[in-house]
Amino acid sequence: MTDYEIINLYNERNQEAVSATQQKYGAYCMKIAVNILSNRQDSEECVNDTYLRAWNSIPPQFPEILKAFLGKITRNLSIDVMRKRKSRKRGAGEIELIFEELEECISGEDQIENAVMQAEIVEAINEFLAGLPYEQRKLFVKRYWYAESLASAAASLGMSESKAASALFRMRKRLRGHFNERGISI
Repeated sequence: MTDYEIINLYNERNQEAVSATQQKYGAYCMKIAVNILSNRQDSEECVNDTYLRAWNSIPPQFPEILKAFLGKITRNLSIDVMRKRKSRKRGAGEIELIFEELEECISGEDQIENAVMQAEIVEAINEFLAGLPYEQRKLFVKRYWYAESLASAAASLGMSESKAASALFRMRKRLRGHFNERGISI
C-alpha cells in the first residue's frame, strides 16, 4: 500500500490505516524507539502511541513524507519516555551519550523551546547537513537523529569506530562554527 493510500485511510477515519501503518512502518518505528530507549516494552508502547498520534493528527495534517512523519513522532515520544526515566533515576540508553556529544553545540533546553530560535536552529542544521559529503551526512543523521550506537553507525557505513568518532567530533566542531557564523548562540 502506498503512503498516499494509507493517508487517505486516515482521512476517511478507516481503522485499517493503523494496521497498514504498522505493517509498512512498524519495524522502522521500533528501531528508532529501541535505539533511544534500549527497552523493548517501552519501545512497543511508544510505537503504539505513534499510531495513536498519527490517528489524531491525520487529518487535519497531510504529511508529505509519511515515513519521516512517523519517525519524528516515534523519536519525540521515545525521548519523552527517556527523560521521564532519567528524572526517576532509572537509567539511560544511547541517547544520553548522544546528548552529551551534542551538548557542546546545543545546550539550554529553555532557550531551545522558543519557537523562533528552534526554527533558526533547524534551518542552520539543515544548511549544515546539505554542505556535508554524503557519507558524513549519513553518519551524522544515523548517530544524532536515529540514535544509532557509534559501532552500528560506523559498521553500516563500512568504517571503523575510531574513524566515525573522529568524523563526528570534527562535524560537531564545524556545526558549532556554523552556528556562530549565523549568530546563533545556544
